[in-house]
Parts: sequence; structure tokens; C-alpha cells
Amino acid sequence: MGSFGGDWTKDKLDMVERYLDAYTTVFKGKDYFRLMYIDAFAGSGVIKLRRKGGKEERQLIEGSAIRAKHVADRPFDEILLVEKNARECTELTNRMNADEDGRIQVLNKDANCFLQNLSRDWQTHRGVLFLDPFATEVEWTTIVKVARFEALDTWLLFPTMAVTRMLTRQGQPEKHGPILTRIYGNESWRDLYRPNPQYRLFGETGNRDERQKGTRALLQTYKNRLQELYGNRFLEDTATLRTPTNTPLFELIFCVGSPKAIKLAKRIAGHIVKHGVRQ
Repeated sequence: MGSFGGDWTKDKLDMVERYLDAYTTVFKGKDYFRLMYIDAFAGSGVIKLRRKGGKEERQLIEGSAIRAKHVADRPFDEILLVEKNARECTELTNRMNADEDGRIQVLNKDANCFLQNLSRDWQTHRGVLFLDPFATEVEWTTIVKVARFEALDTWLLFPTMAVTRMLTRQGQPEKHGPILTRIYGNESWRDLYRPNPQYRLFGETGNRDERQKGTRALLQTYKNRLQELYGNRFLEDTATLRTPTNTPLFELIFCVGSPKAIKLAKRIAGHIVKHGVRQ
């Protein structure tokens, strides 16, 4: 089991699970919609938590795939679990095979390719998508495609720490430029930098850039992009997931699928974001 995490992992999963419970309750009795849950980075189905007290303690908890399977008030009609790693995909398949009604599919695919080629009748399908990458795997083109479905409420994990490391205080941002552009969808991340002509390398004046804005700004730049794409379907309030040393690791972000469900979906998700993380 290669998946691991800390207290922030449990916070994240608990928040998504709370939303799944509320979401499916709203659709109870509305059989004209076919409900689906998609986990695009499903892993092996369980996560190993690492904590340190007097000695290292380990605990296994259920991942989002198993939690979605156990939703009972209005079960999902279709559960799509995508995992690129073959070994973890096999472990996930073994765990989910106890369900024999055909509603669960475990797919050994790349998440971006799968979502960019996903096709359903979006007039009759509604659902929740969980984009929970290990680092910088989610492409902006994938976000655009999902937003245009206008059917999938989306929980997205933005890799704050990974992006911060790529956007170094001083250095050549071009080293990670293609990755950053793939994440942001354009070169808006360059606005975090300005030329620093005073930088001298081997006695010569260079043009090495210097990042002028901090972690909050690089996150806000991404949130601004989502705001432009989703409009009022974007929930401005987000949840910061931190390391034990209080360093921002990920940001859990929510966007509404259907324009007809904005008020209710944002009210539920907003409450979860506000109260879902342990103080």
C-alpha cells in the first residue's frame, strides 16, 4: 500500500464524505437523474496515516472510493474509480469487488485522458468529482472540460507546496515553466515574478527573475483562474490542509456543476469548508 498521509488526509476525506452524504440526500426520490461519483486518483482504496508521538504510529483509514460505495441514503448509480498505477489499481479492484451489482468500475487509466474523453448525457446525469492528485498531475485543460459538463460538483486539491517549490524565490522559473503553464492554463503565474537586473552571476549583470509574492498570491492566482472559468459556480472559501509544522500543503477547492444548483451546493460545501477541519 503505497498511499500515505497525515491528519490533513483525514480532514480532506471527512469533508468530501460529508458532502457526498448531503449531496445524495438532496437527490433522494429524484430518480430522473442518474447519480455518479468519480474519483480520478483513487489509489488502492485505503490510506496509511503516519503520526508521531512518543513513537511512530500507523493507522489505516478508508479512502474516498470505499466511502462513496457506502453512501446509503441515495446510493450512487455509477461509481468510476480511476487509478494510473497498475499495482494500486489491482488492490483497489480487489477491495471493491465485493460489490456485485455492476455499478462500480475500476479503471487503470490516466486521470486527465479519462476525464477529457468522458461522455454522458449531461441532461440526465449529475454527480461529484474528486480530483485528489499526489502533486501537479491535474491539467487545466481537464478542469475546463469538466466545467463545461455543467453536471459534476468538483472537489479539487491544489498542490500548494509543490507549486511553491517550483516558483522559487530566485531562479529561472522557465525550468518548471511548462508544468506551471499546464496547471494554470496560461502564463498568469509569471505575474508573481519581476526581472531583477541587479543579480550578478560571475561578475556580470543578469536578468534572473525574483518572485515578489508569496504562497497566498500563487494560490489566489489559481483561484482567479477558476473564478473566470466557473463564474458564480466557484466557491471562494477554501480549506487549507497543513503539515504538522503548519506549512500549507494543499488547498481543498469546491466548484458547482449545474448552474441550477448553485445556491444549495455552495451553502452545503461552504458550511463543510468552514467547519470541516479540526481546529
